Amino acid sequence: MESKIILITGATNGIGKAAAKELAKQGHTVIVHGRNKDKTLRVLEEIKAETGNANIDILLGDLFLLSDVKKMADDVKKKYQKLDVLINNAGGTMGKVREATDEGFEKTIVLNLLSPFLLTQSLLPLLSNAPSARIINVSSEMHKFGGKPFFHDFQLEKNYDSVRAYGLSKLYLIWISRHLSAELKPKNITVNTVHPGVSNTNFGLDADRGFFTNLVGKLLMRFSLTAEQGAASLIYLASSDDVEHVTGLYYGPKKKPAEPSDRYYSIENENRVWGYCSQIVAPYMDT
Repeated sequence: MESKIILITGATNGIGKAAAKELAKQGHTVIVHGRNKDKTLRVLEEIKAETGNANIDILLGDLFLLSDVKKMADDVKKKYQKLDVLINNAGGTMGKVREATDEGFEKTIVLNLLSPFLLTQSLLPLLSNAPSARIINVSSEMHKFGGKPFFHDFQLEKNYDSVRAYGLSKLYLIWISRHLSAELKPKNITVNTVHPGVSNTNFGLDADRGFFTNLVGKLLMRFSLTAEQGAASLIYLASSDDVEHVTGLYYGPKKKPAEPSDRYYSIENENRVWGYCSQIVAPYMDT
């Protein structure tokens, strides 16, 4: 297998960390993204020690801030001439009270949708330099439970609910992945989405989403996949020759294509989301 340069966001714990370790074992250069420098450095040393692979790098940045995402992309472009695989793994669900970032965006939407959109767009030149590049966006089965989209209220200023915000952000991520897949086909860059299943990680457990929602989340953890099992489809899509030219699909946790919910899907709605994301990130893009 040819060695690849692979960037994984949110790779200091959970399925991102599990994917980073396995891909490092395969001999790839892995760029581990984290927000906390000390923690990210510890994970870097842990991966090196466990895999024997010295080609592990770190990338620091706060994905709640689009200005940080721009800086992250700039840092990668300064150091690397190409990027073979981008895994937009980082994501999260917030509490029952709506929170906005210092830049004015609702936290769930910016973390799960706008940041991966901006990072991907900013790194397209490096992905285009690879002989055959792959973009993998981590969605969730919760995209089926966000309800009807609020195109007049993307930031959920009037319609916020933690489950709705998370579900819609992951639904929109599937739609922009489809859009980008069609756009990049001529450039030999594939784009696929993954839902990793309910994995036994700390994901979402520190958010106060209300008593009942918190309780359901904790109960689901008792029947969940391990982080390694949840990472299986990410690893497969990042490294397998079997999916060299496969694009525009939605994968489940067992390396098999699945069917996302198309209840609210239309080309018009896809274009609405794409247009909104493009407008928001425009000030953070290189001219």
